[in-house]
Amino acid sequence: MTPTPHLLPPPGPPGPPSRRTVLRWGALGGTGAALGPLSACAGPTGAPGPGTLTLGLNRSLVSLDNKLNQFDAAVTVQRAVRQALTWIGPDLQPRLVLADRFEMTAPTAWSVRLREGVRYSDGSPVTVEDVDKALRMYGEVNGSFLLGLFPEMPTVEATGERTFLLRTQRPVPVLDRLMANIHITPAKANRPEELQSGLGSGPYRVVSANGGAGEYTLARNTEYWGKQPPVDKVRVRFVPEESSRVIALRSGELDVVDTLTPDSAEQLAGLPGITVQETPGARICQLFYNFRKPKGHPLADARVRHALTYAIDSESLIRDVLIDSAEAAEGVVPLALQGAVRTGTYAYDPRRAKALLRSLDAEDLRITIMWESGEFAGDTSVMEAVVDMLKDVGVRASLRQFEPGGDILKWRQGRGGDWDVIGNGFPGTTGQALTSLQGMYGGTAEKERTRDTYMGYVIPRIERQLSDAATETDAAERDKKLAALQHAVWDTWPSLWAFAPKTLLARRDRVQGLALQPVNSYDLTAVRLEG
Repeated sequence: MTPTPHLLPPPGPPGPPSRRTVLRWGALGGTGAALGPLSACAGPTGAPGPGTLTLGLNRSLVSLDNKLNQFDAAVTVQRAVRQALTWIGPDLQPRLVLADRFEMTAPTAWSVRLREGVRYSDGSPVTVEDVDKALRMYGEVNGSFLLGLFPEMPTVEATGERTFLLRTQRPVPVLDRLMANIHITPAKANRPEELQSGLGSGPYRVVSANGGAGEYTLARNTEYWGKQPPVDKVRVRFVPEESSRVIALRSGELDVVDTLTPDSAEQLAGLPGITVQETPGARICQLFYNFRKPKGHPLADARVRHALTYAIDSESLIRDVLIDSAEAAEGVVPLALQGAVRTGTYAYDPRRAKALLRSLDAEDLRITIMWESGEFAGDTSVMEAVVDMLKDVGVRASLRQFEPGGDILKWRQGRGGDWDVIGNGFPGTTGQALTSLQGMYGGTAEKERTRDTYMGYVIPRIERQLSDAATETDAAERDKKLAALQHAVWDTWPSLWAFAPKTLLARRDRVQGLALQPVNSYDLTAVRLEG
């Protein structure tokens, strides 16, 4: 059995087309390109006070509970209010938070001890019962992204007032990492749906909340068990238009903005008093196929899915549309994750695409591509370019875009109707390739009955191979099995195209101590305001 890692306490073909061709594709006509005159868009009003940090998010933060609402930047705010037993640090390694001991004591058991004195913002203690209830409530959520990361949900066996065992039927050797996603709430207030209240053990408490508008005000939690954060208040604003976020940052109405396109970052980088931060990302963005297609449908055939990938000019999308703010995927998960391997590349060969589609009786294919706006920077530009690339090989594609906070979850689950390709991002919340692979490719017939699979991806041989790797307690042997699994998944051609975006945000220089992590979040307790 591999020893448990030491957990540290939390720290305070044809050549690429020319740019003119890409412009013909319309790739630079959306928000991913030049923003136009900044004065044309109004930003949010109300400059922050000297002790208030104001964050401008590109997607609406529907609640401060993460059972369903898990876009990357939300984690920064959610974790400031609610905490987990562990968290994933800047080095993508697990660290202790509410627990001061978290050890694998048997292949199917972990011994955990709650830190002495941890309390919620109302002064009540964090208990073993709260951990038990939290796990059960996450396990009952339908369509939860987080639930898919767990090969199985552990059960809690209390062994003392502050101690308990986390038990599983099979080994889950990365359970210390997985538990970083389970935010703890008082048992009496916990429910399987997203909680609208903000009672937690984090460094901040909720002063006001408007989930519909995506606006929140947080203040220091005077009952916080750890070191008090330097910033008095944190305001969270939902500002969907990138141009508005840029204006508001320049004017001082926002302190931090996320999910910027390279053009916006370039505008901001040369301005006095503003700093742009970038780090390699642990997220993969995909144009993922709908695996719920009936037998006989062209997209149910991996050969057709593969043929369509030859229509996509990956190099031009990265260079001319995303302006080198991302790397084309060379695997089924980002290579930044531990255990990830290169499995192949997306080759551009439109003549081959046409020939293959003709040979497979898939000519004149019509497909619908859908996505939620703000899924990644420059999303509209990418989608428009992809439509024209597909048109060049005889495939007619239509676009369907959803506003943030819409019913995209229903479409992912296959409850909203039919579609063909979905633009979707999948974060590497644990720093491990294993959990991302589990979340996307671990679908079973049982999970599909409750729509808890990723886009209907259910391939039994892949699931069996993944299950074998996921329960391997020897790290070296597990990595071998994971490598073979990733090659097997690649050969099913799950995506029309995929890329790993770099994590990018901009901040005013009065904001110091903001350490942007590969998982596109940061620790609010380390942020301070100067000047």
